[in-house]
Amino acid sequence: MITDLKKIEDSALEMSVKDRAALAKKLIESLDSLVEDDVDQAWSDEVKRRKAELKSGEVKAVSGPEVHKAARDFLHL
Repeated sequence: MITDLKKIEDSALEMSVKDRAALAKKLIESLDSLVEDDVDQAWSDEVKRRKAELKSGEVKAVSGPEVHKAARDFLHL
């Protein structure tokens, strides 16, 4: 496998800049779906956690205007 990877790297480095850029784009895109799945799952977990905290009374909901006022006060704006 290491030999195959080295051959692929060597071949890629011999490509034109345009072709290397196209290859890099395809490789990155092939990883994006993996990252998106992880991010989607993390957000889903976060939503469930926050919902449980609200339901249990552990935290209370704060309106948008209250959050903005607190931020302005904190930043002395």
